[in-house]
Amino acid sequence: MDTYTFHVQGMHCKSCIALTEGELMDLPEVTHAESSLKTHTVDVTGEFGDRTPQQVAQFLTEPLKRHGYTLHLEKQKHQVRWSDFTYAIPIAAVFIALFIVLQKLGIVNLAGAGQMTYATAFVIGLIASVSTCMAVVGGLVLSMSASYAKEGETVRPQVLFHIGRLVSFFILGGVIGAVGSAFQLGGTGTFVLSFLVAIILLILGLNLLDIFPWTKKIIPTLPSSFGKGVKGLRGTAGALAPMLVGAATFFLPCGFTQSMQLYTLTTGSYLEGALTMFVFALGTLPVLALLSFSALSIKKMQTGVFYKTAGLIVIFFGLFNLMNSLAAAGLIPPIISF
Repeated sequence: MDTYTFHVQGMHCKSCIALTEGELMDLPEVTHAESSLKTHTVDVTGEFGDRTPQQVAQFLTEPLKRHGYTLHLEKQKHQVRWSDFTYAIPIAAVFIALFIVLQKLGIVNLAGAGQMTYATAFVIGLIASVSTCMAVVGGLVLSMSASYAKEGETVRPQVLFHIGRLVSFFILGGVIGAVGSAFQLGGTGTFVLSFLVAIILLILGLNLLDIFPWTKKIIPTLPSSFGKGVKGLRGTAGALAPMLVGAATFFLPCGFTQSMQLYTLTTGSYLEGALTMFVFALGTLPVLALLSFSALSIKKMQTGVFYKTAGLIVIFFGLFNLMNSLAAAGLIPPIISF
């Protein structure tokens, strides 16, 4: 047995830990893998024959490459591609302007006078589905597709997975909304949670811009052990196993999901909370469905321009919710009102 420590390029959040460890542990040569977001490294133990450390790094990179990760013996210097902003800024500006116009016209203002509309939740879901946060879900979908394809099943498991995901987000989102009602958050509690949602969105947006490496370390998420547990469910036996795995993705350590769950607490309503989380999950559906029925990799879509465009849009939503929260608390006059 040999143990190596490699530097991982491409790590963004705690979901990356579950994804890298899961992919490496699937290799027959690997007996143990442990990733660290703090140091962006992974410790790997296994039998690699007479391969040199560089050859082992290249060998282990192969299953990770489709997710955008590469292993190196030396720490890689972080480089910012500023040229991407040449395209990202105008694209994001057009999207934001269109979104504001549609809101003003009442076309996508599906949640009335709430601080975050269902349309906003849907857009955040779309962005989340192609972010590193959701890459672990993509990894689950791809591995399940391959496993069931060997048994001659292709469509049914994928359909059950997505049904389980949508149903769980509706039911558990409603539970969170009901919990918010039971605690009677009041004005102060609602302000605090709305403020936290805005801050989380700002951090997630900055992380997508890939300018400040430190943002990767402060994204608040559930413990990475949740992601490992959910990924472990893919081997569960039974006809309804795909539905169970889909339902369990509600607990994955994704900052986007947690920000929506926090907001759902402020609704104080089972139905509104259920619909908010359902619409968010619905936003993730198109990309995850493509993953289910094709060899598409999330990372193939994640060009630098896309990342930065998505980051700017998320920052807009974060600032919008922050201003709304401060205005609702009477700390500042309303600046933007849809």
